[in-house]
Amino acid sequence: MSGGIYAGAKESEVKKLRAFGRSIGLAFQIVDDVLDVTQTSEQLGKTAGKDTAAQKATYPALFGIEESARKADALVSAAFEELESFGERADTLKELARYLVERKK
Repeated sequence: MSGGIYAGAKESEVKKLRAFGRSIGLAFQIVDDVLDVTQTSEQLGKTAGKDTAAQKATYPALFGIEESARKADALVSAAFEELESFGERADTLKELARYLVERKK
């Protein structure tokens, strides 16, 4: 959003960037929660299983791993739809978002 504001984006464009950010942010968190229960500490580079040990209400704890992954995918799709009107100018932003949700650590 800040980049759009700085570049002189219209209010409607800033609104789309905000929606994109919210969707990608939640997708990132869901993926992070899934990785916490599916990867080892060595794979993650941090302590795995902390959320489960702390009995946090994470997406995997509430909906399971597969449903959580589907929700993250749906959020990414919704986020990308918000960027359609930006055309190729949004390609780098999409690549960054894709990296954030497809990571394995």
